[in-house]
Amino acid sequence: MQLADGSKVDLVINKGIITSIESATNSGDYDMGGLVALPGFVDLHTHLREPGFEASETVLTGSRAAASGGYTAVFAMANTQPVADNAGVVTQVYELGRKAGLVEVRPVGAITKNLEGQELAHLGGMAGSKAKVNLFSDDGHCVSDAALMKTAMEYLKPLGGTIAQHAQEPSLTRGSQVNEGEISRITGLKGWPSSAEESIILRDILLSGQTGCPLHICHVTSQLGVELIRWGKQRGFPVTAEVTPHHLMLTELSAQNYDTRYKVNPPLRTREDSEALIEGLVDGTLDVIGTDHAPHASDLKDQEWESAAFGMTGLEQAYQVAHKVLISSGRSDWKRLQEVLSSKPAQIGGLDNHGSIEIGKQANLAIVNPEKTSLIEGNRYSKSSNNPYVGMQFDSEVVHTIFGGNFTYKNNEVVK
Repeated sequence: MQLADGSKVDLVINKGIITSIESATNSGDYDMGGLVALPGFVDLHTHLREPGFEASETVLTGSRAAASGGYTAVFAMANTQPVADNAGVVTQVYELGRKAGLVEVRPVGAITKNLEGQELAHLGGMAGSKAKVNLFSDDGHCVSDAALMKTAMEYLKPLGGTIAQHAQEPSLTRGSQVNEGEISRITGLKGWPSSAEESIILRDILLSGQTGCPLHICHVTSQLGVELIRWGKQRGFPVTAEVTPHHLMLTELSAQNYDTRYKVNPPLRTREDSEALIEGLVDGTLDVIGTDHAPHASDLKDQEWESAAFGMTGLEQAYQVAHKVLISSGRSDWKRLQEVLSSKPAQIGGLDNHGSIEIGKQANLAIVNPEKTSLIEGNRYSKSSNNPYVGMQFDSEVVHTIFGGNFTYKNNEVVK
């Protein structure tokens, strides 16, 4: 097999650990000739829906979807029911992940109680729980109170926690449905200005710089948002940011026919925004691809646009989108793809056993065929069908996933 640096090797795995990396002989137990081995992918932004919304997804079905997409670790967002705002719920999610056994499931703790933005959640209790929560987010909701956000950062800094902010000033987006501009004029739906996102990005970059608390900005969508993050990094502030596969691949025009698969928060924006996001991903301004995998039961999506739920799935096709926009396009290389899907998210999430292929480390691998064309017909493992890539063709795919030295996805099928 080939590594991201182009070297051809055989990997020797014993009891879940990589014990040797040798020059390729293709004489091992598994023929991996022509395939590329990458560190297992890490998603900092997954919605697994359990507990409370099991009709849309469960930890098990979401873990299957993740394994099929090359993921060996996912961070499960807190907007469950009950909300993951205390040690009990995050421990429940953690144990469900261990029981599924397909990927490492790390719960994300809510920043505020019940995601209401009024009072800090039990941050210390979650950090000290069995789940060892180190990423905190009210995703789906913005912590819009600047003083409360500053207090959260001051509290989490000595705990080693990271804030993951859903940047959306609510006073600018009440009732908003699609990007403000051409698509809102075409459809007559209420526009969603990018300034709602950009104003919070700037505010929280400044707060992060003042407090020293690491800030991770979720699902960046706009050209100006990228520029603000670039400015914050140039100032030396502890800021990282993610972009979703769908904001890289799709634009606001996908929503012009009222197909609710393309209704998402934040909304799809312009081609110029998409190009800026790709540029930011290539040059390192944007650190990672986070799927924002948001499954919904069909009855929540099969409605009139304004009543339908926001969100789309992403775990099963994230690698294919990354390959298309980075490698097939000629914009970047395997090294950068490995960084945005594996190495950097593992670093941000504090996962020592993920993000690299090294002797002595746990064998967590995504093995891909760089030349296999596939047509997307729908989700294979997620319970939900809100897949925005149906009908699209990609030119690479995940063939195997190995987690802890064991196949979780083998020859294009989930093992259990």
